[in-house]
Amino acid sequence: MKLKKTLLLLFFVMFTIHGFAQSSAELKRRRDKITSELEKLNDEYTRISSDKKTSLKQLSLLKAQIDLREEKIKTANSEIRLLDHQISDNSNNVRSLQSQLDQLKKEYAAMVLFAFRNQSAYNKLMFVFAASDFNQAYKRLKYMQQFGDYRRRQAGYIEGTQKDLHIKIIELDHNKKEKNNILIDQEKEKEKLGKEKDNQAEVVNTLSKQEKLTKNQIAKQKKARDQLNRAISNAIRREIEEERRKAAEEARIAAAKAKAENKPAAVAKPASKGTDVLSATPEAAKLSNDFLGNRGRLPWPVANGVIVGRFGMTYIQGIKTENPGVDIKTNAGAAVRSVFSGEVSKVENVDGSYLVVIRHGEYFTAYINLRSASVTKGQKVSLKQTIGVAGVDPESGDTQVHFELWKGFTPQNPQSWIAEN
Repeated sequence: MKLKKTLLLLFFVMFTIHGFAQSSAELKRRRDKITSELEKLNDEYTRISSDKKTSLKQLSLLKAQIDLREEKIKTANSEIRLLDHQISDNSNNVRSLQSQLDQLKKEYAAMVLFAFRNQSAYNKLMFVFAASDFNQAYKRLKYMQQFGDYRRRQAGYIEGTQKDLHIKIIELDHNKKEKNNILIDQEKEKEKLGKEKDNQAEVVNTLSKQEKLTKNQIAKQKKARDQLNRAISNAIRREIEEERRKAAEEARIAAAKAKAENKPAAVAKPASKGTDVLSATPEAAKLSNDFLGNRGRLPWPVANGVIVGRFGMTYIQGIKTENPGVDIKTNAGAAVRSVFSGEVSKVENVDGSYLVVIRHGEYFTAYINLRSASVTKGQKVSLKQTIGVAGVDPESGDTQVHFELWKGFTPQNPQSWIAEN
């Protein structure tokens, strides 16, 4: 029973250490990814800032930088907490191994002293021959052999413990250095965050002074987004109406068939007034469930890109902007692809660029600012199938795709659905 408890304890310790290693590696990978995204955003902001004309785009980029910078600092804090645990564990291990080593050395010293006092062959023979009978003499001879073997094993234990102690001391030193490096990097990030917030306040101040221009920019953005929202909502509304029409037609056919066969007609269910009708059929329900099941794992709508405009409302010192999706900067001529299998609900040219809406059961994805579209309404598409080519954002001059994700008439945050790029 005692052995079983010991094995369980060892397994728990090993599992905990492995979990720490995995978490630490994951956090480091996340921090490195954020650093890479921040570098891209900084390059984009530097390029846009070279234009003397202050714009809401600068404010949007600064907000994205600040959000990422704060996320990086939080990630660093998590890494530091993990390292503190590892430092504490390794310190305890070092103390435990040092204590074991001291005890082993004491025992070994006592054995060496005993062996020294009984080192002559005469004394050993006298110890054997002084036995009262043959059996006792044999046992004494075996004892002397086992004593010698034990001494050798004890020397091996000491050597092994010294090696383990050396490894743990190196690990402890590495943990402390790594923690120190993260703390230094964290201080640098806090300094950069302060500068970015100062820049943000400066941009807001400039935009406030250019009130007329700022209001025009906001009005222009709002008009474009309202137009897109109407187009997407209309596409969803048509899908709902079509599903209701199909359900009504199926009920009519079923009633006619029952009447012809002189059977009682099934009671028709009232048509849903909400978006539930989008998942009324088994096929649509399965597609919705599959789409939901892949939350956090959906591929990006472009193979390579960085988010330069985040989802949600931003309200900074009197300037309010709202983004119902995410803006992704990508390579010139990049292919835009479907993030999941589904059916194309809408393809429309909106102010010189294409909008593509794809239905996935009760979920919809919208791909905006496409230079060209390679799909048509009603077409079935598969996962990662190319649906068009990314266009150029007229404000920044970069190749960008605006991506939205809706559940019925409710826009969702795409970043909680797509995988880490």
